[in-house]
Amino acid sequence: MVEDAKCHGSFDFIFVDADKDNYLNYHQRLIDLVRIGGVIGYDNTLWNGSLVAPPDAPLRKYVRYYRDFVLELNKALAIDPRV
Repeated sequence: MVEDAKCHGSFDFIFVDADKDNYLNYHQRLIDLVRIGGVIGYDNTLWNGSLVAPPDAPLRKYVRYYRDFVLELNKALAIDPRV
């Protein structure tokens, strides 16, 4: 991960396909690196449709586990004025 302050605002596009339990941490670090008008793409933000499934829906164990992390990211993105 680039930490140098001179890189702030220097990326046009960032794609994140990593551990979903840290997506929000990645967002908080990457938002300063992408230029205004740039794009950050997050893989699996719909997470197999599980985000709209009822709480008692039968989901695979790993889908249910990561679902909350992806929901947390989506909620944070929805209220982040920089997005």
